[in-house]
Amino acid sequence: MSLVEITPSAYDVDIALVYATPHNLSGSVIYTDPVCYLHERAAELLKKAVHLAQPLGLRIKILDAFRPSEAQWCLWNALPDPEFVADPRRGSPHTRGVAIDLTLVDDKGVELEMGTGFDEAIPQSHHAATDIPVIAQRNRFTLLGIMMAAGWDNYKNEWWHYQMFNSRDYPLIEQAQLPKPMM
Repeated sequence: MSLVEITPSAYDVDIALVYATPHNLSGSVIYTDPVCYLHERAAELLKKAVHLAQPLGLRIKILDAFRPSEAQWCLWNALPDPEFVADPRRGSPHTRGVAIDLTLVDDKGVELEMGTGFDEAIPQSHHAATDIPVIAQRNRFTLLGIMMAAGWDNYKNEWWHYQMFNSRDYPLIEQAQLPKPMM
């Protein structure tokens, strides 16, 4: 298995895994032992993104990364809408360790305005939404520029979601394969 643990000190990021709290679309804690993992190739792209954000006075805050298949089922059961949640029978880039949900924070750790919250399953969450404040549009484009310049692909329906190109080429990873269980 090619997952590596992402820590704030090793990657110079903030981590706040939303699914380790009940404040997510399922309304329940999904990760009882939250550990942030990414495929080793995705971790290299994360380093590039961190490096690109720094001169702008920005930091990356990770909201989710690798997600066990079992967690994908929890999300699907709460919101079986393929526009926002991947069908777990097909798998998600998250369940392969090659996707990351994130936002940008300023030098004081305050999240930049993005127009909607994380995991809001509404049209305003789409990257190209124009019915959000102009500052949020700018911030989304800043995030998009950083991530694409670092080698990530975006998902058009979620401003927070980025994945590696050819993400379906990577195998699904189950909870039992982890060095430390998350659920």
